[in-house]
Amino acid sequence: MASSLGFAHPGSSFFHNKVNILQKDLSLSVVPPTSQLSIYKCKKPISKNIVMATTTQQSERKPATTGSIKAPMTMTEKILAKASEKSGVKPGDNVWVNVDVFMTNDISGPGSIGIFHREFGKNAKVWDHEKVVVIPDHYIFTSDERANRNVDILREFSLEQNIKYFYDIKDLSNFKANPDYKGVCHIALAQEGHCRPGEVLLGTDSHTCTAGAFGQFATGIGNTEAGFVLGTGALLLKVPHTLRFVMDGEMPDYLLAKDLILQIIGEISVAGATYKSMEFVGTTIESLNMEERMTLCNMVIEAGGKNGVVSADSTTFKYLEDKTSLPYEPVYSDAQASFLSEFRFDISNLEPLVAKPHSPDNRALARECKDIKIDRVYIGSCTGGKTQDFLAAAKLFLASGKKVKVPTFLVPATQKVWVDIYTLTVPGSGGKTCSQIFQEVGCDTPASPSCAACMGGPKDTYARMNEAQVCVSTTNRNFPGRMGHKEGEIYLASPYTAAASALTGYITDPRQFLH
Repeated sequence: MASSLGFAHPGSSFFHNKVNILQKDLSLSVVPPTSQLSIYKCKKPISKNIVMATTTQQSERKPATTGSIKAPMTMTEKILAKASEKSGVKPGDNVWVNVDVFMTNDISGPGSIGIFHREFGKNAKVWDHEKVVVIPDHYIFTSDERANRNVDILREFSLEQNIKYFYDIKDLSNFKANPDYKGVCHIALAQEGHCRPGEVLLGTDSHTCTAGAFGQFATGIGNTEAGFVLGTGALLLKVPHTLRFVMDGEMPDYLLAKDLILQIIGEISVAGATYKSMEFVGTTIESLNMEERMTLCNMVIEAGGKNGVVSADSTTFKYLEDKTSLPYEPVYSDAQASFLSEFRFDISNLEPLVAKPHSPDNRALARECKDIKIDRVYIGSCTGGKTQDFLAAAKLFLASGKKVKVPTFLVPATQKVWVDIYTLTVPGSGGKTCSQIFQEVGCDTPASPSCAACMGGPKDTYARMNEAQVCVSTTNRNFPGRMGHKEGEIYLASPYTAAASALTGYITDPRQFLH
């Protein structure tokens, strides 16, 4: 078996004894216990109200409410200890982790399925058909035959395996004719109750880390690893070190979580959290709603992070009330838990940001880019296509009283978000919905929910950049060719900044319209 895990072929005795092996204590340390902690050096911060502690820090968070504590652990360490049936783990340990939920989609699912059948057998069954979630979302509304075939493969596999949670789409001409279809996998996972505190969620998409907003361990894995998880329900993972990000201060009304994560990535770089857990704490974080916390955790992978986590609290529990009936057990970092590094931010003085081409860490103040002319604005994706993102854009459009000057594309992440756009009224609008405001200011009609142009896709993908243009986008990556054309320029921004820029045709600080 060609795998980074180094497992033997299914015909070997090792493979047939895998169940017994998974139950054994295989705490393999890949770094010496006395290994030195790395020290991260920041770029020059934009704000003077940022402090980074370069030594191991101890958390002031509350301890676990259940179970005995043998050694202080971070939240991520506790989740992995529980999932590996150990009393404790430490960074660098290799542990067999039992998976609570596995997710795959149309761009990586076919490859994972192929590896699963190749290694486990043509007639093999997945380890648990109720823990596998299959969500077509990337290349959906296209005439591309290969993209359509990917969805067919997911459907065939889901029927063959009796997958309980397969969110199918058959009628591509009208997404509303497909009641099971959801849209972007990371948002659908949350809306359909698959995200729960204290659990392990693995998915074949790098932005699976979004679910860390619920206080769970969530990360993306490759197709080979996914094939193994489908057959065994377990995976060998290295316990990551944890970086702690303390964000305090009242959140200004012109900022959104996208500004917070762009600030962090700008501080530590796209490699600053490589294979690290990023734990977010502080009064600012506690004030965020669930969708904003999801935005924060969504982009930890853009800093190289293994996973991102926010402690579950009353906001989390309230969100989950009508989402899941399954029991869950939240965990919290111990008061004396060790963190590799700690970063502190005073959010009250932060200004709206953008990430300039061609990297998410190419941070700049929005007001410093006011002379950059743009060709289009894109509001959508797992990062910036949630209900709160569209409400934010509508709020700014409403306050401006102006019309957009460049094509402005709107792509709701899921069917539920699409419905919200047409039914939820915008505060202070006199009863107008987001869709009414978008129409009044001249935006494109909200598109069918999917990933759409966030990752380029086939040439007939809605809003794809098929020519070299400058785009302000609420998505998560701005590498060359990311949204289509290789010479396109993408400026990552919050929905506020994206909406403000649409009104002027230049990159614009949203305070111009919000104040």
